[in-house]
Amino acid sequence: MSIRVLVVDDSRFFRRRVTEMLESDPQIKVIGSAENGEQAVQMANRLRPDIITMDVEMPIMDGITATRKIMASRPTGILMFSSLTTEGAQATLDALEAGAADFLPKRFEDISRDREEACRVLCERVRAVGSRRLPRPRQMPAASVSTAVTNPLFSAGVQTATAVLAKSSAGVTDRRAVPGGELAPGRIKLVAIGTSTGGPVALQKVLSELPQNFPVPILLIQHMPGSFTKAFSQRLDKSCAIRVREAADGDRLEAGLALLAPGGKQMTLEGRVGQMRIRITEPEPGQNYKPSVDVTFSSIAEQMAGQTLAVVLTGMGADGREGARLMKQGGAKIWAQDEATSVVYGMPAAVVEAGITEQVLPLEKIGNALARIK
Repeated sequence: MSIRVLVVDDSRFFRRRVTEMLESDPQIKVIGSAENGEQAVQMANRLRPDIITMDVEMPIMDGITATRKIMASRPTGILMFSSLTTEGAQATLDALEAGAADFLPKRFEDISRDREEACRVLCERVRAVGSRRLPRPRQMPAASVSTAVTNPLFSAGVQTATAVLAKSSAGVTDRRAVPGGELAPGRIKLVAIGTSTGGPVALQKVLSELPQNFPVPILLIQHMPGSFTKAFSQRLDKSCAIRVREAADGDRLEAGLALLAPGGKQMTLEGRVGQMRIRITEPEPGQNYKPSVDVTFSSIAEQMAGQTLAVVLTGMGADGREGARLMKQGGAKIWAQDEATSVVYGMPAAVVEAGITEQVLPLEKIGNALARIK
């Protein structure tokens, strides 16, 4: 069955170009196009696409407002097209908070100079986001609605959490998780979190539940362009009790400080216990993800695996699986987000299927569980 796409952009040329690229994939069918956000809202309700590609800046109604309206009436996977500028970063983060699932650069040359590769990436992203069936929104009092939690995957996790708690009280454990998920007091000295598609909103949800006096350092690895990570770290810092900033070469690990890997670079850990430092380096040839969860996790495995809790959140692909495997061999605890609350159940599924996770948790339970670290 084809994934049905609505293409939204005020440029006729861009709409035609996106349509041609998408329809080169036999699994994708473009069912309509709109030239502004107002048309997009109307056509989304009428055509019921599986996914919408959405521009940010448009006349009559911008893409962020349209995204918010669509997610409030009929939740749909939305893929934003964004410029890789500081202003574009802020707008894209606003769109993700409004409910968009993911984003791509509007200049396809920023994806790849090879047109066929750019087309492949676009179609792969559309298939991944478009295959996710989102729940209908629950009616909530207007006063309780926040742009930070408009993504319906948050409410989708409530039923999952209830089921998990029911199983726990009945003495039934998740067969995908290995024994020993409890956190011994004083054992965890570092938390490392890796994520991709859906990660910006997921990270904000998790980190906002941690107390200001959180007792250990945190490393964050989010697949994101270099022009976005500073703005994203600043946004997280404002919305969380803990401190968050973009990592810089030579940074020390500090309790209650979350360091976000810079986009386009690799973040590793080196030193000895009590004197660990961050190293920020250029990616090596052949490294597809910049930053890469596997690269950071692997360096942690060499330095302090037995004192680390690694968490793999929503994302495409399997980045993080091999690094988590190395960490597990060194005694690390591995958690993963569950399928019901993941925008794309790729990265979490990879570690779950590898049989190395102690806990598989819905998104809204992860922050609370981390907050119990002593």
